[in-house]
Amino acid sequence: MPLPPSVAAGPLSHAILRVARVHRMLAGQLLRRVGLHPGQELVMMQLWDRGPQRQTDLVRLLDSDAATMTRTVQRLENAGFVRRRPSPSDKRATIVEPTAASNALRQEVERAWLDLEASTVNDLTPKEQAEVLEVLGRIEGSLTRAAAQLD
Repeated sequence: MPLPPSVAAGPLSHAILRVARVHRMLAGQLLRRVGLHPGQELVMMQLWDRGPQRQTDLVRLLDSDAATMTRTVQRLENAGFVRRRPSPSDKRATIVEPTAASNALRQEVERAWLDLEASTVNDLTPKEQAEVLEVLGRIEGSLTRAAAQLD
């Protein structure tokens, strides 16, 4: 299908946006089965793999912003998947830790992530997958440099 004239100057950017939209939609469908929304699984993966974390460290690890992380952690806490407590060494910091309820979800989340990956690379050979990863890494680097120049 031909691109609309308004996006014809940026066909690669348009393709990236379309792929990201469909990928996020599928991730949402898979994660909804375990009671999570896209992005929440990334927080949980950090907590499962690294143990309790300061909320500010989660912001840095996930390249997020403080407001978004606060909302995400609040939603996870309301769902019973994380617990927040003050840091014993820094009263200004909050420690976020996974609960037993979230630990019970870990295998289901990992399965959803595997299913998402399988759907993503379904029609690609291992060589093509490696090539896509290399090209996406270069695109990410280029975009990161461009964003830094705008700051």
